[in-house]
Amino acid sequence: MEPWEMREWFADLLDALNRHDLDDLRGFLHPAVRRAHLPAGADAWVDEYADLLHGFPDWQWKRIQLLVEDDRLAVHLRGGGTHTGSFAHVAATRRRVSIASFAMYRVEHGRIVEASGTDDAAQIRAAVG
Repeated sequence: MEPWEMREWFADLLDALNRHDLDDLRGFLHPAVRRAHLPAGADAWVDEYADLLHGFPDWQWKRIQLLVEDDRLAVHLRGGGTHTGSFAHVAATRRRVSIASFAMYRVEHGRIVEASGTDDAAQIRAAVG
């Protein structure tokens, strides 16, 4: 993909995340996507996002910065929501959580095949625990 196509592709991914469309999200992930220090595979990624949405039904991501180089993306996002459901074995606290997320993605044929970055779940657990 050309850089402008990668930017549009990422905008579509962010839209799927913000619409909480897990089926659409799966379409952006290679079935065997590798993630640094996290379980591999699209199923694991989607399951973890579903858990986040269970705890934070209003969760939204905002793009702060996006850099494109060849088949790689460097992304700075801000995510936030209200803890109104169980998340990571923590009952709802009604706290508003806001985190910064930094990630690197490698994309092949319109699907993420490798991902690494900050541990968003750890930041969220710290905010509600």
